[in-house]
Amino acid sequence: MPGTCTVVIPTYNEEDNIVRMAKALREAYPEFRVLFMDDNSTDRSRELIEGLGDPYVRMFVRKPEERGLAASVMQGFCICGTDYFINMDCDFQHPITTLGPIYEKLEEGDDLVVGTRNNRMIMGLTRGLGSWVFNIWYAFELRLHGKQTTTDLMSGLMGGRTDVFKPIIEKNWDSMELTGWKVLADLLKYSDRKLRIGKVEYAFEQREEGESHLGDKVVITSFHQMWGFGKLMAKLYAKVKGVDYYAMYPDERKR
Repeated sequence: MPGTCTVVIPTYNEEDNIVRMAKALREAYPEFRVLFMDDNSTDRSRELIEGLGDPYVRMFVRKPEERGLAASVMQGFCICGTDYFINMDCDFQHPITTLGPIYEKLEEGDDLVVGTRNNRMIMGLTRGLGSWVFNIWYAFELRLHGKQTTTDLMSGLMGGRTDVFKPIIEKNWDSMELTGWKVLADLLKYSDRKLRIGKVEYAFEQREEGESHLGDKVVITSFHQMWGFGKLMAKLYAKVKGVDYYAMYPDERKR
């Protein structure tokens, strides 16, 4: 019997994309469930999804004090209630056609399947180079600490087995970079077992509608995610950019 699957999508003010995304997914994969993990949007996102009246499409609105992209995604993995999860963005930069091959690899026995970009520079020179440099550094840090890696560690498109990752997430929730963006890195960082990792290559697309939420805090959390040296780099970057590091990480002020 085929395994069940939920597409987990973090959202914040995505009213321009959210209905198109829901309908596109339901048309392409009628057996998949769609779970929008919403970070208290101030637009009509919730109203629009509820208006669809589709039992296979739901929105979970998270508590205001618990906002964070990674927290939204990780919680979505834990509450999806299906055999598999696939995480993607709501801006159509991750091709919907890639979800089928990811699902097939999960059915074949992979624990984790990573969508791997073959055109990273479409994001622009600065962002593309930044992603490439972070990818090399993340791979080095993970190997240094005895962890597994994959080709595109910055990818936000991935699928996994719920029974494998739900216990890992619940056990390490308080240690994860919940306000950050690099979910895949934490899944690998905190994994307590040998994972069977697959990958599916795809062409990254330009954002169709809405605005990107990238900024200096995303860079800071990305640095902070990688152990001691990463935290040092996060502090230096925050100082250069004039960001209050200890407002982001108040627990570290006491140390």
